Amino acid sequence: MTVREKLGQLLMFGFPGTQLGQEALRLIEEYKAGNVVLFAHNLTDAAQMRSLCEDVRRRIEAACGAAPIISIDQEGGVVARLPQDAVSFPSAMAVAATGDVHNAYEAAFDTARELAALGVNCNLAPVVDVNTNAANPVIGVRAYGSRPQRVSDFAREVIRGHVQAGVMPVAKHFPGHGDTDVDSHLGLPLVKKSMEELKACELVPYRDAIAQDVPAIMAAHILFPALEKENLPASMSRAILQGLLRGEMGFAGLVVSDCLEMGAIQDHYGTPEGFVAALKAGVDLACISHTPSLALRALDLAYEAVQDGSLPMERVDEAVERVMRAKRRFVCAQAPWQEVGSAAHRDAARRMMAAAITRMDENGPLPAVDERAFFTGCPAYRATFASSAPDDGNTFAQVMAERFHAPFCVTPVQPGPQDIAAVLAATKEGQTVVAGTYNAHLNTGQLALVNALCEGGRRVIAVALRNPYDLPQLSPRAWKLAAFEYTPLSFDAVEQVLRGAPAPGRLQLT
Repeated sequence: MTVREKLGQLLMFGFPGTQLGQEALRLIEEYKAGNVVLFAHNLTDAAQMRSLCEDVRRRIEAACGAAPIISIDQEGGVVARLPQDAVSFPSAMAVAATGDVHNAYEAAFDTARELAALGVNCNLAPVVDVNTNAANPVIGVRAYGSRPQRVSDFAREVIRGHVQAGVMPVAKHFPGHGDTDVDSHLGLPLVKKSMEELKACELVPYRDAIAQDVPAIMAAHILFPALEKENLPASMSRAILQGLLRGEMGFAGLVVSDCLEMGAIQDHYGTPEGFVAALKAGVDLACISHTPSLALRALDLAYEAVQDGSLPMERVDEAVERVMRAKRRFVCAQAPWQEVGSAAHRDAARRMMAAAITRMDENGPLPAVDERAFFTGCPAYRATFASSAPDDGNTFAQVMAERFHAPFCVTPVQPGPQDIAAVLAATKEGQTVVAGTYNAHLNTGQLALVNALCEGGRRVIAVALRNPYDLPQLSPRAWKLAAFEYTPLSFDAVEQVLRGAPAPGRLQLT
């Protein structure tokens, strides 16, 4: 390969729209960019997705001489990029609430089969962060829990399911995003834990995944002063990637960067400059997810760095070899088209969601819910750029009210005194009120609404439609359900519980 061809193999780029535009084509044909990441905005339905993946593969193979890694973030739950005619499984925390690690394997295997049939050979999952910070704005239900071994046990099955289906999993976000209070899409998080604390918590799932021969690990854009003395995030730290991950922990697979357009990098270091710094530090496959013009500039800077010797050719060759090794193993992932959106997969997803719904109170049987009940709650919003964009028409209060032929009121995400007064005026003492919350622990007006309803004598069933950390902050008078996600899948499961089905999930928040 030429230097340009080698550098192109180290880039994974995204693009706007549902087909490759002129800048994306230039990246492929002139700059030899060899890998792609897809998002929901690239996809309309399963047939279009397969056609797009075929076009990407054909063009990159013709220009670069090797098939591309085509990746996607299909974690399930709140991070699900697949179109609606494919199947998305519940989020990590929901799967863990079922208490059955086989569900993690089945969800991963079935997801990977659908991805392979659609043309994707790499899933940027599982999240193996240990979510020890309830105020974490970006991880939450994307994690399997707050205990290292529980995360390890479920993540191990996800990795196994992907590999057995022939799709490359990527464990993320190394060394760990679970104890942050800043979203790295928006800022630069800092984790102040000591090395001993990190070894006892954050690094446990990675050590287990490496022992399992996980093929790829994603480096996070987070500062760890105990691991890196300079003001460099893990994704740009030689001490963390070479010293800790490769040296001390013995990882020999592919190191992938989180997106270099995230605020943690773009606002503090610059995306093109971050691309070069990440390669120097030990990243093998660096991701620029959205803007082809930034990817073009990044490859130019990397080429200049090779020419002046600041990016050693040995480092480039080492990274290329790891990328090509991953391609030899995974780029030919295939599965029958009939598996996409199959009834078997949809049934499995529904079964897991039903098994995940968790009671978080000790108030006895739920009050009856019928046409005399009242439904309230806010719409979903994009809590983090990692989240999939919500469906504006899919409002919990309205959907559930229609199913029970009952009245409803949709509130703002942050209800104020007037909103609370309006819901109180629309309900009466003794009435059953079903209140959906969505990250109420971060939007405390929702907590105030539910607590006011309880104090006013309403019989309140609170349903946490994202992070279950809302529920301990609510009045003990409320009946409490953890539903983990604001999706039709969770709405269906909640409806069945409100009609008398059990809520069998088991959840450990600490």
